[in-house]
Amino acid sequence: MAMNAALKTKIIAAAHEIGIDKIGFTTAEPFDYLEDSLKEQKAKGHTSGFEHPVIEERLYPDKIFHQPKSIISIALAYPSEIQNPLKSERDNRRGLFARASWGLDYHDILREKMDRLIAYIKTEATTATFKPMVDTGELIDVATAQRAGLGFIGKNGLLITEEFGSWVYLGEIITDIEFEADQPGVSACGDCTRCIDACPTNALLGDGRMNAQLCLSFQTQTKGYMAQEFRRPMTHVIYGCDICQYVCPFNQDKSVHLHPEMEPDPEVVQPALKPLLTISNKDFKEKYGPLAGSWRGKKPLQRNAIIALANMRDQTAIPLLLQLMEEDPRPVIRGTSAWALSVIQRFQNPAMVKAIAAQLAKETDPETVTEMTQAIEKLKDKRPPRSIKTQS
Repeated sequence: MAMNAALKTKIIAAAHEIGIDKIGFTTAEPFDYLEDSLKEQKAKGHTSGFEHPVIEERLYPDKIFHQPKSIISIALAYPSEIQNPLKSERDNRRGLFARASWGLDYHDILREKMDRLIAYIKTEATTATFKPMVDTGELIDVATAQRAGLGFIGKNGLLITEEFGSWVYLGEIITDIEFEADQPGVSACGDCTRCIDACPTNALLGDGRMNAQLCLSFQTQTKGYMAQEFRRPMTHVIYGCDICQYVCPFNQDKSVHLHPEMEPDPEVVQPALKPLLTISNKDFKEKYGPLAGSWRGKKPLQRNAIIALANMRDQTAIPLLLQLMEEDPRPVIRGTSAWALSVIQRFQNPAMVKAIAAQLAKETDPETVTEMTQAIEKLKDKRPPRSIKTQS
């Protein structure tokens, strides 16, 4: 049955001209087979809170669009390697933004491509209606893309494409035009469990689902204190996490550079950590504002930068961390700085204990009091410095 077959062919050609790397078509049938799974995840507290809140609207396209007939799913491939990376120097340690935050904010890039595609389709089907969305929309991107034949959902819950691995951004357009559906993607993970084994916080459940609360990517985007158990696993990545993608066999040797606006500026995506801690709001917006990773603002990234400095045991950061602990107006930054000092300081140091205790006496926020109290205890448990042997 050739439903708008000629139009479909034209749309595919137009999509490639616009710079869309993959395009697929599926029906607007419900995704009701996911209902039990979504409800179970919510009941178990495995969701991040960033998802669209109404489960029915995520599953039933007709709840969010009048008489939907098809969904067009698109993918844009992003680079997984920095072509001229910067070295992290001893006195100038650098963090890292995960790859999905390199270049300009992908929401803007995808919206622009989808708007251009819709504008083209309207020249061919003047009365048609459309609803485009990118991961902040109602539908589940990976489920839509898998059903539209763009790839399959891996055990890490990400869409894996044949050409680009999982290094793709996804978007979709609901429309009232009826197209012939493409063949859904079929899982090719087999018995491979590399992503599950490599996840440092055991966030992956093994069936393509995850406990988002345990995911480091989610943890780097929270606003208060980061729980202790996630600080060390975070290493120096101050936004997002790529571990489950990095180890995936389908991603090996896959780094494409198709979109100049997605190319990372090393100075931005490998930020010098100490300057990030004192950056003004104006300079932060100018330098990091275009990144998807800036959406939560400056404070979570600064908190993460302090954790990264602690993970690197950066001795040169001690004076700055003492200053932040004593002068920063934000309790989370003061408390995280105290914690970082207790990690970086190698040996017993009564002066540092005294400095944190003096600050603790001024604190009223319960979590900050706990952080500083624990930092003092940790410092008191350190070994005394080795005595320097004098030469006789």
